[in-house]
Amino acid sequence: MIDVNANASANASAAAFFAARLAFQTDVSDVHAARESGAPGFVLIDSRGAEGWAQGHIPGAVHLPTAEIPARAPGLLDQAVPVVTYCWGPGCNGATRAALALARLGYEVREMIGGVEYWVREGFPVETAAGRERRAADPLTAPVGGVGCAC
Repeated sequence: MIDVNANASANASAAAFFAARLAFQTDVSDVHAARESGAPGFVLIDSRGAEGWAQGHIPGAVHLPTAEIPARAPGLLDQAVPVVTYCWGPGCNGATRAALALARLGYEVREMIGGVEYWVREGFPVETAAGRERRAADPLTAPVGGVGCAC
């Protein structure tokens, strides 16, 4: 026999879980679209170390390594402006740790899932010492020739 009340409770829990993910995470396509709009409404934080930043970062991002957040964030970021963090990619929880550190300081923060890896794989530009570069979109992560995944 199916317990209808247990199923309703599970559905409510699932809805709360997915709503929380959307409230605290964003993806590279949404970050790119917001930044292209000219008024993104957030500051983008690269939480990687100096070597990662130099290897290539999202143009316009602020370099604030996770370990430096408690000391530097109050003098660098306005608490009235939301923050989005990113790190290397889905195999790295650096953006999560950075988001936690910022949340503990009272910032409204979201994590950009996919990190700089998926930013590059979706064909968006990165800034290096040599200038701005852009690679072709990876057909396993983004539509080739398309604007977005339409999801």
